Amino acid sequence: MARLKDLCQNPELFSSGHRACAGCGEALAVRQILLAAPQPVVGIMPTGCTEIFSSIYPHAAWQIPMIHTAFETAASTASGVVAAYNFHKRQGNIKDDVKFIAFAGDGGTYDIGFQAISGALERRHKFLYVCTDNEGYMNTGIQRSSATPYGAHTTTSPAGSVIPGKTMPRKDLMEIVIAHSPAYAAQTTIALWNDLVTKVGKALAADGPSFLNVLVPCPLGWQHPGNLTIEMSRLAADTCFWPIYEWENGRYKVNYEPKEKKPVEAFMKPQGRFSHLFKGDAGKAIIDEAQRQIDAQWALLHKRQEAFGAA
Repeated sequence: MARLKDLCQNPELFSSGHRACAGCGEALAVRQILLAAPQPVVGIMPTGCTEIFSSIYPHAAWQIPMIHTAFETAASTASGVVAAYNFHKRQGNIKDDVKFIAFAGDGGTYDIGFQAISGALERRHKFLYVCTDNEGYMNTGIQRSSATPYGAHTTTSPAGSVIPGKTMPRKDLMEIVIAHSPAYAAQTTIALWNDLVTKVGKALAADGPSFLNVLVPCPLGWQHPGNLTIEMSRLAADTCFWPIYEWENGRYKVNYEPKEKKPVEAFMKPQGRFSHLFKGDAGKAIIDEAQRQIDAQWALLHKRQEAFGAA
């Protein structure tokens, strides 16, 4: 496990002064990941929240080489960069062991960039793909994505007399990625910084494509105060709304077991995007269904660990 004392000695590769919203979980994730990444490292970033707040011309928060690409092409651009690097490494033009990290949000990963990441995983390009998942298209107006959870209000799944928020559960991207047999895949969140930076080290050391799905609360889209970002992240883990686990060498491992598994209401109640669910019996039925889905997923994850866990 990483030590905070050691991390503090590493250079800050994501500088302060960027234009993220107060309490932005995405900015915290990028900073933690780059603190843990061995140097040299090259980044690839499509359009999304991170690109908007970190690289508005003529300023940039990135203290590493960063390639900005189109919304849907994070993984395909990273594939090409890695292929070019491997060619020049074989030719003797590059001596350094360079690491490559693609940073993309849930819109650019679960939806728009889904085909590209599937292809990159199948072709076995060696880079780390990080999905900073704030569960919606936050930089373009808080529209729903396939990562948006069941029951959440967004501008394209508005809670009202017609629908009670999003009516479908979110896509289980981790299991889709695992079906591609990557070298390493893991799910984590910013409140559990030690778990996050440890998984960054594992992912970058893996001999093949690796993937991290990082939950990053968004005060604007989730409608919670900016000073509750870490608390929301922790509640996501403590309610098992966001299971913390990894997949390595064909084996599952749950990395975080809450001392007391809290009801999903504890995670939902501080967020304005779920406020409509606390106003009558119809909302209670949706909360109960959300709890059922979470409990079923948590039980299934443990069955997978029992069947395909460490010997």
